[in-house]
Amino acid sequence: MDDMVKSLVERSRREPALREPRPTRAEAEAAVRVLLRWAGDDPDREGLLDTPARVAKAYEELFAGYDENPAEILARVFEEVHGYDDLVLVRDIPFFSHCEHHMAPFSGVAHIGYYPSEDGGVVGLSKFARLVDIFARRLQTQEALTAQIVGAIDLNLRPRGCAVMIEAEHMCMSMRGVRKQGAKTVTTQFTGAFRNDPAEQVRFFTLLQRG
Repeated sequence: MDDMVKSLVERSRREPALREPRPTRAEAEAAVRVLLRWAGDDPDREGLLDTPARVAKAYEELFAGYDENPAEILARVFEEVHGYDDLVLVRDIPFFSHCEHHMAPFSGVAHIGYYPSEDGGVVGLSKFARLVDIFARRLQTQEALTAQIVGAIDLNLRPRGCAVMIEAEHMCMSMRGVRKQGAKTVTTQFTGAFRNDPAEQVRFFTLLQRG
């Protein structure tokens, strides 16, 4: 395992460490009330009375990835693949996440390709969608999200090569700041056969372009 792959694997293992105990639900709702007041509205008016509770409940869903383990998702490998050892590609996996800089949403699609390990085992295809969601449902940057997905696959599946591409639109760029709607960011990460052989990268991109 080369240094770059080791770095990706380490990122996939790393969990955010809370310096203090997680706040209570009541404390979270109180914080939302403060933000509503800071924004210039009245948290005691009828339309906002239940907003703090709704926001706290929504956060439990939007950031559920902090409580999930990628290793558990990729733990089950199917060995009976009748000798298949070529590229496996899952494309157009939709996701949404939140930018760690502004906590604004960003959304798009992820494409994942890999060559099964020398042992020949493969993972259930739905597991990749769940893996993307685990990391997306955390405060993120698109670059880190891409690296974490690759790192988790390399760590748990030991493929001969892995390729991940993410295309996303960021609301922190389209709703605020420069306000450029429709601009998309593309990130890629390659390991193993994809990193070492440019022809494999070409193959990956070519398959992504097919309808």
